[in-house]
Amino acid sequence: MNHNLITSLIIKFSSLYDNQHKPQLFFAPGRVNLIGEHTDYNGGYVFPCALDIGTYAIVAPRSDKICRFYSDNFPDLGIIKINLANLAFNKEHDWVNYPKGVIRQFKAEKIKLEHGFDILYFGNIPNGAGLSSSASIEIVTGTMLNQLYTANFDPIKIAKLGQKAENKYIGVSCGIMDQFASAMGKKNQAILLDCNTLNYQYAPLNIDGYRLIIANTNKRRGLADSKYNERLQECQTALKLLQTKLKIKSLGEIDLAILEANKQLIKNKTIYKRARHAVSENERTLNAVAALGKNTLIDFGRLMCESHMSLRDDYEVTGKELDSLVIAAWQHPGCIGARMTGAGFGGCTVNLVIENQVDSFIKEVSTKYQAATGITPDFYLVNPDAGAREIALE
Repeated sequence: MNHNLITSLIIKFSSLYDNQHKPQLFFAPGRVNLIGEHTDYNGGYVFPCALDIGTYAIVAPRSDKICRFYSDNFPDLGIIKINLANLAFNKEHDWVNYPKGVIRQFKAEKIKLEHGFDILYFGNIPNGAGLSSSASIEIVTGTMLNQLYTANFDPIKIAKLGQKAENKYIGVSCGIMDQFASAMGKKNQAILLDCNTLNYQYAPLNIDGYRLIIANTNKRRGLADSKYNERLQECQTALKLLQTKLKIKSLGEIDLAILEANKQLIKNKTIYKRARHAVSENERTLNAVAALGKNTLIDFGRLMCESHMSLRDDYEVTGKELDSLVIAAWQHPGCIGARMTGAGFGGCTVNLVIENQVDSFIKEVSTKYQAATGITPDFYLVNPDAGAREIALE
């Protein structure tokens, strides 16, 4: 843990607030999904890992019902003050609506919020990169509230409350993956999560000699929300057509052989392609986890590349920037796997690169991407890390 960062947060907290109580520090990570994209709402598997970047929150209780919020990422907004008696959504409260939504979920669970608090947030996840900064804020808030009000919720419950806050309060219809990965991450492990049942298992990420690199297209994901809803509808259409013959509740229940054998039920080529991605990506995810278990990283990398091709050709959610960044990565000899990660139409790629070729990878991919798009990408070397937790202050 970065001691200089923690020291600076404590100093900042003291300068902002005249709070005499001893502060506590909490952290919740961002996440990257290694494989299993657009499978969550199709009843399939995802394979995320928590990262060593995320959101810090330093907090101290108050004796009244006032809560004061400050983010070092949005200093221009200053301190935003709320009363626990009024947790209604307020557009003027900007980013504070995320923690407010979580507080409201705790209140709905009949947790007695007997006093307010002063809190300072700081996140080192790049905004808009698709590494789940919003889930990280929700989970660090939930972990803090759990401790502050002795709620005794387990991490999965905190993940569910974070998702509810985003769905019902913020109004974003996300799945559970982001909050689950942030709450439940383990160091050097990824999580195979069945989004249908929330059954999960940890898989060691034995990537010695390789590094995980996130590359940011620096293109904001303008189309992602509308196209997300469109793909959701297309997959539901495919499912309904298949259900005229098959007894299934989701596309995640069938494999490619079954889909192919029932191809005649889906006459529309586009709808069929959407279903083919959902089904094949689910198979790829399970195969990728099996490859990791056998220590065949080359196979894992190949499946990452195949995932991107399916997202590009069958699901059509990549776009020029993501494709340019991934193709540049594929052309580098040190890269064994690269794909888009997240909703698509911008955001980030995830890359598995031989450790001693990281510098040349970043340099060459950056040059090629800029030549293709005119945009300068950003790169982040990340490590799979533990989930949300309190950090002891000396």
